[in-house]
Amino acid sequence: MRRRTKNNKKTPAERARDLFSLLKALILIGILCGIPAYILLCHREVLSNLNSLHDVLTLFRSHSEQSAVLYLGAQILQIVISVLPGQVFQIAAGYIFGFLPGLLLSLIGAAAGTTVTYFLAYILGKDAMFLILGKEKSEKLVNVLNGEKAYLIVFLLYLIPGMPKDLCCYVAGVSDMKFRPFLILSVVGRTPAMCMSLLYGVMYLHHYHLGMGIIAGTAGVLLLLLLLFRKKLMALFDRFYRRITAEKQAAE
Repeated sequence: MRRRTKNNKKTPAERARDLFSLLKALILIGILCGIPAYILLCHREVLSNLNSLHDVLTLFRSHSEQSAVLYLGAQILQIVISVLPGQVFQIAAGYIFGFLPGLLLSLIGAAAGTTVTYFLAYILGKDAMFLILGKEKSEKLVNVLNGEKAYLIVFLLYLIPGMPKDLCCYVAGVSDMKFRPFLILSVVGRTPAMCMSLLYGVMYLHHYHLGMGIIAGTAGVLLLLLLLFRKKLMALFDRFYRRITAEKQAAE
């Protein structure tokens, strides 16, 4: 049992530790809540402009020499700060850079943003997450990523558009999930949606309106199928996981 001073007061070391935990929590709250709130309340026009493909293209063209750096920064920030749009920038990247260069930049940006977010949470620790989400919810999310199906869940979260993945990087950073597999699964999961957005931008450049319609329709159909057959997909992955686990145990 830790020693306390008279009247059950905390020791200087305990007070310093509590103060440090509070400071870390305030930093994380500022990133997750403070910066988005400031943008929404004081610079809402920035979000309106960034949601417009025309305005994003104008931004890239007006900074043509720095356009690649701007795009990388946008990719990183939209992962770290969830209120920033991502898809419109990816469409613009297909238009400005082309498919393969745009995909390379997108993958680098996604990997960098995921790395920053994961290690930010890792450094700030669970106490910061407890203050933001509450201890019960935080522990529930962490337990999910500590479970045997964690890799499958992470992959599906990033694969299916519209799934709640904003806090996944932060929760992963305070879970037992290793960084390398989390990075690979999250980036690979993002890739199909990235490719569609980039192709849409390329076709927009060349006025391939039929192709744009096909991509939009395909994306909608795939999303619908993923949602309709998500249970069967989970069951398929479960069987695959059990098979891999059994083979690994047999080899040992």
